[in-house]
Amino acid sequence: MAVSRDRFARSQFVFGATLAVGLLSIATGIVNMSGPTRGPLAAYLPPMVVETAAFTGALTGFLIVLSAFGLRRGLRAAWYAVVVLLPVTALQGFVQASVYSYPLVAASVVAFLSALLAYDRYDRALRLSTTQWAAALALGGVLAYGTVGTYALREQFTNVETLLDAFYYTLVTASTVGYGDMLPASQVARVFALSVLVLGVASFGIALGALIGPAIEARFAAALGRMTQSQLESLDNHVIVAGYGDLTEPILEELRADGVAFLVVTPDQSLGDTLSNRGMNVLVADPSDEEAFDRGGLDRARAVVAATNDDGEDALAILTARQLRPDIHIVAAASERENEPKLKRAGADTVISPAVIGGRLLVRSALGDREAETVADEVLEND
Repeated sequence: MAVSRDRFARSQFVFGATLAVGLLSIATGIVNMSGPTRGPLAAYLPPMVVETAAFTGALTGFLIVLSAFGLRRGLRAAWYAVVVLLPVTALQGFVQASVYSYPLVAASVVAFLSALLAYDRYDRALRLSTTQWAAALALGGVLAYGTVGTYALREQFTNVETLLDAFYYTLVTASTVGYGDMLPASQVARVFALSVLVLGVASFGIALGALIGPAIEARFAAALGRMTQSQLESLDNHVIVAGYGDLTEPILEELRADGVAFLVVTPDQSLGDTLSNRGMNVLVADPSDEEAFDRGGLDRARAVVAATNDDGEDALAILTARQLRPDIHIVAAASERENEPKLKRAGADTVISPAVIGGRLLVRSALGDREAETVADEVLEND
């Protein structure tokens, strides 16, 4: 358990440090572009180099901020992006040669080293939908088509001389901005420009749909009391409560009182809505299904609790969780004493029978054993 808490603390520090570097890089770049306060290295660097570093530093900052939120979801791709971008932003801060850029260099080094030490925390694959892949390929293909074609026909365009000019023309045309500083000067160039315009508008529309679609889905999910996949992936070091029954409610109240993050997995939609309205994290799914544990972040969870009033369903959930993650700590509550060995064979580390424990304490108290009440009070106080 201590190892799990340590991994969680390290990942939170890496996220915070990386996010801070991204925001600092944006702020530093904007300040230095508007009127840099020269540091001791400014005299040794050309002004054009300093200005370019400031502009690109702001852009790098935006990329780092995006990557930081990918780190929060445990994405390996985000970790690779951060490991590449943090040295870049440190170099940009060094080249900007401003008194404001030195904290950026120091923060980048700290964030870079902390990310390296937390490498094992980021093991989730980046999952893009078919629509998102199609949007990325369509947009990239159109920009490549327009850039190469414009550069090949550069003699038939005004003010197009380099590949950067060609990319600039393609981007402003495909996005329908059209500044008018570069124009087709022949019929062939105009036909080509029309093709870039049509394909560009279509590809940008697909890309926007792929980006806005998940946001709309999130709003609907919130309205319906459901958690989105990104919200599920943000859970870390949490307890998965597999199923809901008569024995579950006190467990949920205790977890909330202790401030422990938890996720209830239940197949009952109406029950899920009720728990969501009470501010609880709920995943409407079968707790004995492998996909439910995968979506619920079993690989990041600290424990699994199976405590419904159906020992058979609990056994299936325990068996599934144990097969998916052999090292997870699993606690079960047996509604019947004879089922305790079965739940342990299914994979539970600890099996507690509340009815048996309560019955024994009641009998001991009825027979005049005053220690029974003391034991019960101690258990409640320790909790």
